[in-house]
Amino acid sequence: MTYCVGLRLNKGLVFMSDTRTNAGVDDVATVKKMHCWHVEGDRFITLMTAGNLATTQALVSLLDERSKIPEERNPSILQAPTMFQVARLIGDTLKEVIQANSETGQTAESTFNATLIVGGQIKGMPPRLFLIYPEGNFIEAQDDTPFFQIGETKYGRPILVRAQDPDMNFEDAVKLLIVSFDSTIKANLSVSLPLDLITYETDSLKVGMTRRFKRDDKYVRHISNDWGSALKKALKALPDFEFD
Repeated sequence: MTYCVGLRLNKGLVFMSDTRTNAGVDDVATVKKMHCWHVEGDRFITLMTAGNLATTQALVSLLDERSKIPEERNPSILQAPTMFQVARLIGDTLKEVIQANSETGQTAESTFNATLIVGGQIKGMPPRLFLIYPEGNFIEAQDDTPFFQIGETKYGRPILVRAQDPDMNFEDAVKLLIVSFDSTIKANLSVSLPLDLITYETDSLKVGMTRRFKRDDKYVRHISNDWGSALKKALKALPDFEFD
C-alpha cells in the first residue's frame, strides 16, 4: 500500500511519501512514489502516487517523456501556463493510462486505479496543491483543507488535523509529518520506511531540501520513541474518570 502527504503552508509546500509496495506478505519491495520536475527560475512540480504500481509507473514515464519531447497532441507539464493546467494534464494522462489497460483486461474501477497528489508553483503565480482522483478530476487545497493524503490515510490523519498550522516552519512541519507517518507505520504493515521528503519555499522556483529517511534513521526513531512517551505522560495528566 502507500501513505503520502502534501502539506500547504504560508512558507511553501512540504511533501512526504513512504516507499513500500507489496502484493502479499511474501512480495514486498521498495519503490519511489515521489517524482519532481523543475525548470529553475520558471517552475517547480512534485507528484506523489498511490495505487496500482503498473499504472503509476506508466503515468510517470509518459509525463517524463512528454516533458522531454512535447507534442501538440500531448503537451508537456513543463509548458502548461498554470498549475491548474498541470493538474488537468496529469489527470488526463492518468485517464489515458487507465483506459489503455482497461481495454485489454479488467475495468478501470478495479486494480488499475491510482490517486495522486501534485503541487508546485509557476513563475508569477502562487503555489498550489491538488488531489487527483482515478477519474482524472481533482480538487485543490484551500485554507480549510490545507493538506491532502493518499493511501492509508486514516491512521495518520488525527495528528495532522489537530496540530497543523499554516504559520509553522519547515522544521516543525517535517516533525509533524514524521509523527503522522509513525502512527501509520505502527498500525499498518503495508506502510514502511524509507520515507522521501521534499520541501519547496514559495517563489524560490527550485527544489528545496530533499531527504530519504532510511530504516535505521536516528531522528525518526527518536521522534517515534519520544512521541510514545509523551502520549503516555499526557494520558496520565488528564483528569481521572470516576465511577458513580
